[in-house]
Amino acid sequence: MAAPKAVPIVLDRQARGTLQRLARSQTAPVRTARRARIVLAAADGAGNEQIAAELDCSPNTVRTWRGRFAEHGIDGLADARRSGRPRRLGQVERVAVTAVATSAPPGPAATWTHAAIAGRLAERAITVSASQVGRILAEADLKPYKVRGWLNRRDDPAFWDRAADICDLYLNPPPGAVLLSIDEKTAIAARSRKYPDIPAAPGRAARREFEYKRHGTASLMAAMDVASGQVVGEIIARNDADTFIGFLTMLDQLIDPAREIHVVLDNGSSHTAKKTKAWLAAHPRWHAHFTPPHASWLNQIELYFSALAKTVIRYGDFSSRDDLIEKIDSYILGKNETAKPYRWTYDGTPLKAA
Repeated sequence: MAAPKAVPIVLDRQARGTLQRLARSQTAPVRTARRARIVLAAADGAGNEQIAAELDCSPNTVRTWRGRFAEHGIDGLADARRSGRPRRLGQVERVAVTAVATSAPPGPAATWTHAAIAGRLAERAITVSASQVGRILAEADLKPYKVRGWLNRRDDPAFWDRAADICDLYLNPPPGAVLLSIDEKTAIAARSRKYPDIPAAPGRAARREFEYKRHGTASLMAAMDVASGQVVGEIIARNDADTFIGFLTMLDQLIDPAREIHVVLDNGSSHTAKKTKAWLAAHPRWHAHFTPPHASWLNQIELYFSALAKTVIRYGDFSSRDDLIEKIDSYILGKNETAKPYRWTYDGTPLKAA
């Protein structure tokens, strides 16, 4: 028996533009974007089987939305009205859902689920389903399962003085001096996936198997020349004062002894240890500038670590710890060839629109 003939799709310029926007949209529902891609592919002459294979859906799904668009246009891509009238919830139920969602859940649970909220209301003789709870919370833009961390900064009188000092170094570095930004990125995991990734395709993000093998970790100690953006890095076995002093000693030997050295550090234990302070006191050309507590973002090397994580580490696949170290070293060497200083604009004063 021959397969039913595909409904032809013809698009004018306006309809094609609307469908292309829907297909690329980051905010439209996934199902709507897929339906738009189905119609666009159909308009370009693709058959139902071909479209289904490319978009990872069934030929019947392609046939349905192809036909709906041919009959109703863009409006046909919306979900059809379901039979029956949904139960309407009154203000009492809505207020009750909100009240429970904004209260502390019973132990040992740490957050509410839709089912748990519905169960708590049932104890009070208020009948609301878990799906209705979800709709009410969505309308109220309330997400009881989501917790966003934040830090209540201590009222440190020296905060703005330290912040201004470091920002002034970036904006007005001392003439003839070397300005370094130093920190460590610890416990970088060397992991390899058990199965190979599936590369990205039009309309589909790359896919990665969640199972992986661990091959140990590595820690990186790095110093960035703020004036050039170039970095000296060293893989370390331990993050302690002795290791840090060894790194400083190596830098001290590399830098022209006639030049003063200013270094930006956070308040890590290896940076503030007695041994480190004694080393700095014994090397008077070194001038340490410490970021305020909980403000390591003022240390420019953190910008470099962020780029390293995004480019190499976050989605990297490493067959061994040595493979991880080799790729980190390769990144540093390659980056140094085209390094540029970061463009720093913040001056260390209270932000007007904080």
